[in-house]
Amino acid sequence: MSAGRALRVGARVLLLVLALGSAYVAITFVQVWRAMEADSSDPSEAIVVLGAAQYDGTPSPRLRGRLDHAYELHQQGVAPVVVVTGGKQPGDRFTEAAASYRYLRDLGLADEDILREEQGLNTWQQLAAVTYLLRARDMIDVVLVSDDYHAYRVDRIADELGLEAQVSPVDPHLGAFERVKAMTRETAAVAVGRVIGFRRLVDLDDQLTGVRSLGPVG
Repeated sequence: MSAGRALRVGARVLLLVLALGSAYVAITFVQVWRAMEADSSDPSEAIVVLGAAQYDGTPSPRLRGRLDHAYELHQQGVAPVVVVTGGKQPGDRFTEAAASYRYLRDLGLADEDILREEQGLNTWQQLAAVTYLLRARDMIDVVLVSDDYHAYRVDRIADELGLEAQVSPVDPHLGAFERVKAMTRETAAVAVGRVIGFRRLVDLDDQLTGVRSLGPVG
C-alpha cells in the first residue's frame, strides 16, 4: 500500500472513530436529559437521599430540596425508612448525614424511620455504603433522591452495586449556564463510567458532579 493510500485509510478510520465517539456522547447526553424528566417512586423498602453540602449542621438549599422531597415520599407511604448519606468535608464539624438527620427530625420524622450513612464523600462511596447498610437488613429495593441532572448516573451506579433502584429526582433550580455545565459533567461521567466502571471514577466524582463546587446553591 502506498504512503498516500495509507494516509487516506488512516484518516477515514479516524473520522469513523470520531463519528462513533460523537454519537455515543450524544446518545449519553439524551439519556441524562430524559432521566431528568422521569420520576419513579413505587412502593419500596427505603428512600435514599444522596448527600450535598451542609453549613455547620444546616442543610444547604440543594440538600434541603432533596430532604423535603424524601419527607413527602415517606409521608405518602412510598417507603418506611429514609436513609441519609454523606460524610464530612475538610473543616466541617458535622457530616452531611447528621445535618440531614436533624432536619428530618425537625420535620417530624421518627428516629426509628431514619438511617444514617456518614462516611461517603462522593456518590459511589455513599451508595456503596448504603448497599452494605441495607443488605444487612435484607433490603435492596430503594427510591433514590438526588438532583434531576444526576438521576441517570445514580441509577447506573445503584445497578452496578446490585440495588433494585428507582429514581425520584428533584429540580435544583439552577440557572441556564449552571444547568448546562452540570449536564455536561454528568454526560462525561456516564460516558466514561460505562466504559471503565463507575467505581474507577471515584476520585473524580466531585469534579464531575459539581455538587459541592457550585457554591451557595448547595
